[in-house]
Amino acid sequence: LQEVIKRVTEAYERHQFHVVFYTLYNYCTVDLSAQYLDILKDRLYTNKAASVARRSGQTTMLTILNAMTRLLAPILTFTAEEVWASLPEWRQKETSVHLAQFPQVNEQYFNAALGERWKTMIDAKSEIAKAIELARKEKVIGHSLDARVSIAAPEKMRALFAAHLEDLRALLIVSQLQLADEKDIAKPYASEEIKGLTVGVEKARGAKCERCWIYEESVGASTEHPTVCSRCLPNL
Repeated sequence: LQEVIKRVTEAYERHQFHVVFYTLYNYCTVDLSAQYLDILKDRLYTNKAASVARRSGQTTMLTILNAMTRLLAPILTFTAEEVWASLPEWRQKETSVHLAQFPQVNEQYFNAALGERWKTMIDAKSEIAKAIELARKEKVIGHSLDARVSIAAPEKMRALFAAHLEDLRALLIVSQLQLADEKDIAKPYASEEIKGLTVGVEKARGAKCERCWIYEESVGASTEHPTVCSRCLPNL
């Protein structure tokens, strides 16, 4: 978001309105719609209303919408005003978006190392998605949540995945994810874009949780709620 604010502000100052449009459009369609919001749905739908995970997602969305509305105001004046009126009230909220200050870049949120880690995982996601799509065409799975994915990767990438395995699973929107040796992967898919990345996709183990739709071997363990997984139980 901070990179978007910086790029859009500089483009406005140079009267490069095509850059403003492209930056905001790309952010909405690629970063938000195709990735962040798609991943966030699970947290918003299944976690407790007051849970930290769910509230943090809501806070992030409000922060993004607040900034986006102000960035769009000079070129979508009426639409931005309608959005602004629909935003929740907060202390010192201006009565009109056109009275609000333009978003300011917060340098403390720039983290090159973190950005590089996520770029690596997002690049890997694109390749892993090809293996998932191939498994779908072969009727191994239907939806991506039906999948158990095994990954063999170069040493540095493997270490990154091991440290952020749950984040990567959420990014891929699959039920199960594990790191494996290439020799142990049945029907391996070798990436042409990332050397050393091999992916295997099989049907997820366990049963489908009727609440979050993730396949878990813990489904059925609870006598009180036999159709939900252990992850969902605390939220009931």
